Amino acid sequence: MEDQKKLYVFEVEKAKEVRSNGRPSRGPVYRNVLAKDGFRPLSQSLQSCWDIFCESVRKFPHNRMLGEREMSHGQAGKYIWLTYREVYDLVLKVGASMRVCGVKQVRLSYCKIKDIQGGKCGIYGANCSNWVISMQACNALGLYCVPLYDTLGAGAVEYIICHAEVSVAFAEETKIFEVLKAFPNAGKFLKSLISFGKVTQEQKDMAGNFDLKLYSWDEFLLLGMQEKFDLPAKKKTDICTIMYTSGTTGDPKGVMISNESILSLISGVNHHMETVGEEFTDKDVYLSYLPLAHIFDRVIEELFISKGASVGFWHKDVKQLIDDIKELKPTVFCSVPRVLDKIYSGLVEKISCAGFLKHKLFNFTYNYKLGNMSKGYRHSEAAPIFDKIIFNKVKEGLGGNLRLILSGAAPLSSTVETYLRVVTCANVLQGYGLTETCAGSFVARPDELAMVGTVGPPLPIIDVCLESVPEMGYDALGDTPRGEICIRGKCLFSGYYKREDLTKEVLVDGWFHTGDVGEWQPDGSMKIVDRKKNIFKLSQGEYVAVENLEGIYSLASSVDSIWIYGSSYESFLVAVVNPNMEALRSWANENGMTGDFDTICENPKAKAYILSELTNIAKEKKLKGFEFIKAVHLDPVPFDMERELITPTHKKKRAQFLKYYQNNIDTLYKNTR
Repeated sequence: MEDQKKLYVFEVEKAKEVRSNGRPSRGPVYRNVLAKDGFRPLSQSLQSCWDIFCESVRKFPHNRMLGEREMSHGQAGKYIWLTYREVYDLVLKVGASMRVCGVKQVRLSYCKIKDIQGGKCGIYGANCSNWVISMQACNALGLYCVPLYDTLGAGAVEYIICHAEVSVAFAEETKIFEVLKAFPNAGKFLKSLISFGKVTQEQKDMAGNFDLKLYSWDEFLLLGMQEKFDLPAKKKTDICTIMYTSGTTGDPKGVMISNESILSLISGVNHHMETVGEEFTDKDVYLSYLPLAHIFDRVIEELFISKGASVGFWHKDVKQLIDDIKELKPTVFCSVPRVLDKIYSGLVEKISCAGFLKHKLFNFTYNYKLGNMSKGYRHSEAAPIFDKIIFNKVKEGLGGNLRLILSGAAPLSSTVETYLRVVTCANVLQGYGLTETCAGSFVARPDELAMVGTVGPPLPIIDVCLESVPEMGYDALGDTPRGEICIRGKCLFSGYYKREDLTKEVLVDGWFHTGDVGEWQPDGSMKIVDRKKNIFKLSQGEYVAVENLEGIYSLASSVDSIWIYGSSYESFLVAVVNPNMEALRSWANENGMTGDFDTICENPKAKAYILSELTNIAKEKKLKGFEFIKAVHLDPVPFDMERELITPTHKKKRAQFLKYYQNNIDTLYKNTR
């Protein structure tokens, strides 16, 4: 086929050498070619997220909007749906009751305002219909929606309630006690608490001790029955949510997101998908399981609501996620690498156990289709017959209607991305963004196999440049431009709530400094290669970019997760590894080793085996001598949030890692010198 390679960005500003203000050199500023004549203007009739919802209610009143699985004796059944009109009516009831509680609209357009009373509404719990209804009630009343992470404990809940001055909060039925643990300190601000379900007399008695009004969902809906009110006017510049980042160090930061940020993001995604023939419509069905407390799922759901599409919720059991997918039959599935890795591993295991002939046939069809996709064929045209007789089984296992899988929050391995692109009969795309950029900044293009391992070109709503990081050896003006990714555009956040000092650190002359190191690809897509702050210096003076190394060593099939550490007092690296259970047990059986998984992980021979696997990867990738790992500790328990090792978005809390594994690290260095 004719070469399909194109340049997807164009230059809007020239590069700059080291600047007079002392900042490092900056590469050229680029923009998506779709915005060559300027960014697509936002609709004048849509000023807020509430306007988006109302427009869909007007256009699609009877469309299915929010669905949850019917539960009977602990078993999940069919999805039961609320229409757009039904949700709208419920939102107005919730809004009326919130007015009775005395919550009023307060405008905040920048973080210089230090003390704002009222106007903040917390939402705490797993994704469900009532979560979205509560969120839309905030949108209707012009309140700041302040999500509380479903995965955080009372300490963080208390901090956010007090820092954001939350006066009313909604909570999942099982989270009521967690909120009550935030008292008495939270009592200065939080005056009303509403359960998504029922409340017990014990909970009401506890709330009464703190002068907190506690309502069940049904009680709360009746509270505003007689309330008559006009909805306040909203503006694009109004803040609609204060979204707290999980934070790898220190307290969470309140990221203020405006209506304009979300409207811009939706516009950019629509523009991008329309040009590749994959636009979203009211026929789409989306599975909601990524936390609504994170910006990724929040803006995705706002996007689908803007289209009149359907959002079905998981039933809060990650082990049954595939069952939810089969029942809902989504057309779009947004995910994170950890979930996609498990889907990939499950598929590979099934194929390997299918018998010699089936395994051979699958490999042949896989390589045939991949070969045609590599030549430029669309995935739907690369092997249509094999799609029907071989890969259709995979497609049916994911509901049968899936056309788009979008991965974000962390890098997805090229192996997994390529495999899923071939076997799922769906487009698999990586994206990149942060809470501060309203999630989406870059998204790969469908059927561009050359973009595997990248996050694609920038969306047509932002300008992007790279800033050199001399201390890490990254040069934005080099032959292969590398540097810190800096973003400018209307989708950016308005600042950190009550932290103007932190805002000034990352927002410089209109540019948001992401802290991530990227590398421009020849076609205009971006590859994330490192994290600016995650470097350390070894005793011999060599700098080590740890995230880059962890990505490389994670390629070992015997490794599920790895944390690498280096001390400025030592000349070599050590690591803690979560070994792959199947791979390590297989090796143990072949080598006559008995015992459970924990016992195997303690065996010196098992540690030597994993270390040899890591060494092989280091040699294969031609790492420098000081980048080789010299000793490992095997932890059979996956890195988790319970030990505060990772954030809800699976980013490593490196300081906590060192604190938790300090004794193991000391032992590794002592025994390896």
